Amino acid sequence: MKQSKMLIPTLREMPSDAQVISHALMLRAGYVRQISAGVYSYLPLANRVIEKVKKIMREEFEKIGAVEMLAPALLSADLWRESGRYDTYGEDLYKLKNREGSDFILGPTHEETFTAIVRDSVKSYKQLPLNLYQIQAKYRDEKRPRNGLLRTREFIMKDGYSFHANYDSLDVTYDEYKTAYENIFTRSEVDFKGIIGDGGAMGGKDSQEFMAITPDRIDLTRWVVLDKSVTSFDEIPTDVQEAIKEELTSWLVSGEDTVVYSSESGYAANLEMATNEYKPSNRVVAEEELTRVETPDCKSIDEVAAFLHVDESQTIKTLVYIADEKPIVALLVGNDQLNEVKLKNYLGADFFEAASEEEVRELFGANFGSLGPVHLPEDVQIIADRKVEDVRNAVVGANEDGYHLTGVNPGRDFTAEYVDIREVQEGEISPDGQGILKFARGIEIGHIFKLGTRYSESMNATVLDENGRAVPVVMGCYGIGVSRLLSAVMEQHARLFVNKTPKGDYRYAWGINFPKELAPFDVHLIPVNVKDEEALALTEQLEAELLKAGYEVLTDDRNERAGVKFSDSDLIGLPIRVTIGKKAADRIVEVKIKATGDTIEVHVDNLLETLAILTKKEER
Repeated sequence: MKQSKMLIPTLREMPSDAQVISHALMLRAGYVRQISAGVYSYLPLANRVIEKVKKIMREEFEKIGAVEMLAPALLSADLWRESGRYDTYGEDLYKLKNREGSDFILGPTHEETFTAIVRDSVKSYKQLPLNLYQIQAKYRDEKRPRNGLLRTREFIMKDGYSFHANYDSLDVTYDEYKTAYENIFTRSEVDFKGIIGDGGAMGGKDSQEFMAITPDRIDLTRWVVLDKSVTSFDEIPTDVQEAIKEELTSWLVSGEDTVVYSSESGYAANLEMATNEYKPSNRVVAEEELTRVETPDCKSIDEVAAFLHVDESQTIKTLVYIADEKPIVALLVGNDQLNEVKLKNYLGADFFEAASEEEVRELFGANFGSLGPVHLPEDVQIIADRKVEDVRNAVVGANEDGYHLTGVNPGRDFTAEYVDIREVQEGEISPDGQGILKFARGIEIGHIFKLGTRYSESMNATVLDENGRAVPVVMGCYGIGVSRLLSAVMEQHARLFVNKTPKGDYRYAWGINFPKELAPFDVHLIPVNVKDEEALALTEQLEAELLKAGYEVLTDDRNERAGVKFSDSDLIGLPIRVTIGKKAADRIVEVKIKATGDTIEVHVDNLLETLAILTKKEER
């Protein structure tokens, strides 16, 4: 492919409005252009990468018997009313009307559509299992689209759905998808973790998220690539080293979620689902009398603990929520933080939000800072973190402004349901007892769910079982954020390339180091002087030989200065650069490996053999 025929609008400088490196590089390297807030065009280079991602996915899904199809993006609201999600999905749902006033949505996901298709097409358990998927644009009206392709209003997604006669069959397909996803992300050279996830608005219970890890940019050996002109990082002057470090850390570490993982085992979960090792206390403590004490101007846990000269672990914090129009009291030890997702999931609530000051005053007769679980009405449900049950002679709010109770003991003074509802902290023991919990930022790139009968029951999607009875179809759901995966690859494979000029100055600039399977082209062929007929002839010969050998080649045939061509090449990030320069008459070219900065001069007769050796070396 001739570069002069490609639309690759590179920029001289990093865009000022970009906060994460993937967004900045995709704009500067001419991969994408923003059309409106949260809506992007995928220019030729990005489109080639996306097509390669799709190819990998199709190959892996074919192995597990998944069949590709395509459903409409414009959906009737009636389907979503059947499932109940039309009103519960939230403000992110694009709602619109046609000229006749009928309600439609732009599909953010397609559970209802696929369920309806199977409901109308499959009548017997003998026609199951079915494993269907599609790759198409999805739409969500994000309030604040940001960070390039990581949070957009229109995005490319693969969503798949499996349909089964029973849960045993679902379990098999679920495990097959897990393996397929692991293969896809491994082939894409993404550093990822499969973690315990939350079903969220999708519904269902068992789920697993696949998170691309985005570590801090402090490991210079990972993030900095030295040109052949620089022998080692140590030779770079101290002030330049500090400037390089500052540039690396100036960009936000992207990721919408915190990944919690064990330092020693395979345990991993997102922060919303993570738990820690818990061993109930067996200590015996004499129970004190319940005592009302004045605590003027003490509203926070720390203020109360300091005033009463107790450790914060001896206090119990009281929070109030409204779940499906019912008040819920949540209890935590001291300064532990509530994990709202855990509490909402335990309650199985559709609507869940913190109570207002007015609602709290009406229920407790007191304001925030003086609330407690003692002497509450019997119809108020109390959910306490499991640690609360171990606290003896605790301090709680007295439900009277300016007063607290001491000597409070669970079981004697209040009754609660004890479950894990706290947010874990880094450094706590892993729930399997192996290692400690560590935190990292992550980008969600895939998610699999065991939906069960969540949609089939509400939409009356049934089949006749072996006994002739109508039973709801059992479903699974499997998604991959294709455009998000492109961003994740950019985040992980961005590099700061450092070189030394002939005058002895050190220069550094961001570029992309694409994984081999995803790179838009394999080889960047650059004739330095397009007016040199001998060099051009050699370029055409090499292009033909490389194409015949199976390489995808981008030839920079533009009449531009060598510096412009090399700068654009670094930005685009193709794995191999072959330069036809001053030694073209001797049939000598320069080969540069993008990932390492290594450069070697090669006779054209040995080019293919050399590339085969170098690429195998890189794979190892």
